[in-house]
Amino acid sequence: MLNYRLKNYFSISFIALSLLSTTSVFGQKTRPPAMKEINTLAKAGDYIDVNVAPYPESNFTPAQLVTDVLVGASPTCGTPNISNVTISPNQPVTDNNRFWGYFNKGTSQFPFDEGIVLTTGYARRAGNTADSGVLGDGTGTNSDPDLVAATNPSASLYNAVVLEFDFVPASTQMKFNYIFASEEYTGGFPCSGYDDAFALLLKPNTPGATYTNLAVLPGGAGPVTATNIVPASFTCGPINAQYFGSLPPNQTNYYGRTIPLEATATVIPGQSYHIKMVIADARDSSYDSAVFLEAGSFDIGVQILNPNGVALPAEVEMCDNTPQSLTASVQVAGSTYQWSLNGNPISGATNPTYVATAPGVYSVEVFVPGNQCPGEASVTILGGTSPVVNDITFTQCYGPGNVNFNLNLTTTAISSTPGVTYAFYENLADAQAQNANVIANPGAFSSPGNVMVYALVKSGFCPKIAEIELVKAPQITVDIAPPPAINCTNPQVTLIASGSTYPAGSVFSWVATNGGYIFSGANTLTPVVAAGGNYTLTITKAYQPGDIVCSASGTVTVQENFTPPSVTVTANDTKICAGETVTLTATGGATYVWNTNASPLNVITVAPTQTTTYTVYSVGVNGCQSTNPATVTIEVIPAISTTLQPVAGQICVGDSITLDAGAGPGYTYQWKDVDDNVIGNSQTVTVDQTGIYTVTIGNGECTATFTTQVVEAQIPQIINADFQTNTLTLTANNPSNGPLEYSIDNGFTWQDSNVFNNVAANITLNLQVRVKYTSCVGSLPFFTLHIQNVITPNGDGVNDVLDLSGISRYKDFGASVFDRYGKEIWKATKDAAIWTGRFQSKTLPTSTYWYQVKYEDPANKNPVNKTGWIMLKNRE
Repeated sequence: MLNYRLKNYFSISFIALSLLSTTSVFGQKTRPPAMKEINTLAKAGDYIDVNVAPYPESNFTPAQLVTDVLVGASPTCGTPNISNVTISPNQPVTDNNRFWGYFNKGTSQFPFDEGIVLTTGYARRAGNTADSGVLGDGTGTNSDPDLVAATNPSASLYNAVVLEFDFVPASTQMKFNYIFASEEYTGGFPCSGYDDAFALLLKPNTPGATYTNLAVLPGGAGPVTATNIVPASFTCGPINAQYFGSLPPNQTNYYGRTIPLEATATVIPGQSYHIKMVIADARDSSYDSAVFLEAGSFDIGVQILNPNGVALPAEVEMCDNTPQSLTASVQVAGSTYQWSLNGNPISGATNPTYVATAPGVYSVEVFVPGNQCPGEASVTILGGTSPVVNDITFTQCYGPGNVNFNLNLTTTAISSTPGVTYAFYENLADAQAQNANVIANPGAFSSPGNVMVYALVKSGFCPKIAEIELVKAPQITVDIAPPPAINCTNPQVTLIASGSTYPAGSVFSWVATNGGYIFSGANTLTPVVAAGGNYTLTITKAYQPGDIVCSASGTVTVQENFTPPSVTVTANDTKICAGETVTLTATGGATYVWNTNASPLNVITVAPTQTTTYTVYSVGVNGCQSTNPATVTIEVIPAISTTLQPVAGQICVGDSITLDAGAGPGYTYQWKDVDDNVIGNSQTVTVDQTGIYTVTIGNGECTATFTTQVVEAQIPQIINADFQTNTLTLTANNPSNGPLEYSIDNGFTWQDSNVFNNVAANITLNLQVRVKYTSCVGSLPFFTLHIQNVITPNGDGVNDVLDLSGISRYKDFGASVFDRYGKEIWKATKDAAIWTGRFQSKTLPTSTYWYQVKYEDPANKNPVNKTGWIMLKNRE
């Protein structure tokens, strides 16, 4: 019914037409034209070129268009397995209004470069220039039964156009690309059921075979029609909108077109097939439709597949001669294969799969049983070398939160391969995919650090990915301890910046201003400075790559004070007697330097022995010493001296002693005894009592009191007498501890030495010892024993006998003489202590005899035991 094709505003026209003829309702009708929007600014170059010069293909016959444009001629077989090309209606090439022809994208943006166009109207109106009218020319033909069977239209079909031919595939798949375009997208017709019929019909050339429509959407989404592909701009849309290309401008004069679509089917290599491409208007001929077939896309031959079974493009990139597996798409029983490189057959490469290991043009010929021409395919493998890349760590200076990383500074560290390009990604997957999700501003990439980004480095088409670890450098802080002032105590000050924080490898640099002077250590944390001023420490750390320099600075001021203090000194007395002390007090400083005292205190006590001038410097808190000292002179009256000793002497009962205080200029004396009685007023005084005596001596200015002691002398005793070779050495005890003197002649002569020389042997002496100047005497009789080694009893009075009578009265005395055999031949007694050289009154022969003498030493009370030999010489 016509009324469901018309808009409401056509209702009056419909009624009028009905009154004229009822039969015309069911015949072919033309809709009143809808308003068609066109781009009034479009130029001729914005549209495809159709059936025009300078393209030779514009004069091709349908058979030529199929073999040479749609399929492409085989270089070895001429027409590649294509036959029986027909077109209906059969219009000559010279017909300017023919419904078929050749198109070229020219300078437009049409998706296909070139190809064949079939339309239900005039092919030339499909492009060339802008056409504001609705394309609705018609071909004058009627319906097509195969199209009706394939699409099951709801209305009559008109202007059917058919392009069909036979082909023998050399592969298991045939496919080609096409675009459907239609004026049915004008107005709201897609939402009103207007859908011109279109089909791509395929069947094997075997009896009873039926067609399969290839003009269907993927995934069972239905046929390719204007009512099944509707964009969202229509009230009934979107319907399969992902397959819609565009409304005007779309490089054609049709109001709408699809995106490039692919018709594909599984076929049997070597078997003949028939394809029929048919399009027709539905319900009326007012709005034309067309199909654009892409040149070279009708693929019935061999393809070269990758390991995943996907057809490879014409060019494949190979990096570093990475092996590339090439597989012929046809693997039919009985087929034979030959692979070639750069047109030269590869020896032994006769399997369906070949692994290429070098760049070049690889081709394969597949000879399928029943196919007059071999299936051929080729792929060009372009060789390239991957760049050498390094994973790096890229450091940026510390900052709170995110910091900006200039990734462009990393390129030289990542790769030294010349001519490479770089793209930076946040995600490894994006870098591996080489997609457009690049870091938009690599010169200022904001990041908190401690993250990984990726550099896609390409040398030509060969990529490598480098990891870039983004690191935010440790924060540098400068911490300088408050310094002491420079002064006399501290002419140099060490600045302490050890509390600073910094990464390893940092460089330190101090700069002095405002009079400052760095003495040493300008590149350390502890420099020594020698002047007041400002000192600035800069800590710097450089990072590679990128010559990133991070730094922080801090300044400290050092004060300087060299002002000397003043000084004064006072004394509590400036004239003293010798032995007295004086307190000196200095003022004006923090500490003091005295010329006679190491004390730094301001108050010192001195005891000068003679008139002395004292000087003192004050030292301020800055350590500076006063320029000039303060002085004070202390006059000392000469000291009163005495010759009196602490112990004047010792006396025995009945003795007296004279005490002498010594003489001095203008001295006066006063002596007192132990009972404080004045006993004299002269230099000396004689006393006969033991005790402590004092004398006070004056000189008119000062007085001095001295004490001395007279002690009772105790009698010393001789405790040892040693007689050796006419020398006698005495040892005495000295309980009074006074000076001793000695005598060996019964007190006739005395000497201070206890050693006496030239003392005769074998005589008895009266030894005496006394405290000097006293009458306290200790005595001891002593025999100077000397035993001679020879006796000659010849009566001459010389060495006639061995005489021990001098010691015979000593306690424990005993003596014996033995012959050489140990026989005792003489034994002394107290009363018979002389041996005459006889034994039992008989004269003994001349010989050597042995003696033994023992006694108690009368001085030290120690036992004495003397032994030795004696030569006896008798006349015989």
